[in-house]
Amino acid sequence: MKAVIQRVNHANVSVKDERVGEIGRGLMVLLGVTHEDTLKDADYLVQKIIHLRIFEDDSEKMNLSVKDVEGSILSVSQFTLYGDCRKGRRPNFMKAAKPDYAKECYDYFNQSIEEAGIHLESGLFGAMMDIELVNSGPVTLILDSKE
Repeated sequence: MKAVIQRVNHANVSVKDERVGEIGRGLMVLLGVTHEDTLKDADYLVQKIIHLRIFEDDSEKMNLSVKDVEGSILSVSQFTLYGDCRKGRRPNFMKAAKPDYAKECYDYFNQSIEEAGIHLESGLFGAMMDIELVNSGPVTLILDSKE
């Protein structure tokens, strides 16, 4: 499972010009699922993400987590994180999980974030979405549960 995490001042996601999720200060998480992933991969990423110390404290050091700053998470499913661009000009998405399994893992990931006490907003799985965000820092990190 892969996650692209961006520290944001605010972010939102829309489907067909209708806003379906919006957060203020927090994290924008793009989540990709491959067919080899299990719910343990989701558990690993959830714990890593909610405890990542990437928010600044009073000394302007990155010592605080999204949980510490009572921030929110905007989660969006992103199968293209498993796009393979090594051959040709069109990405190959063979490593991306099938939609039914990816949705199960994505829903579990989101539920686990909420159960950890973090306010969560999300996109609409499988939909064409527009995302707007203001990346704070900028801070952008990539996590892979297999690495």
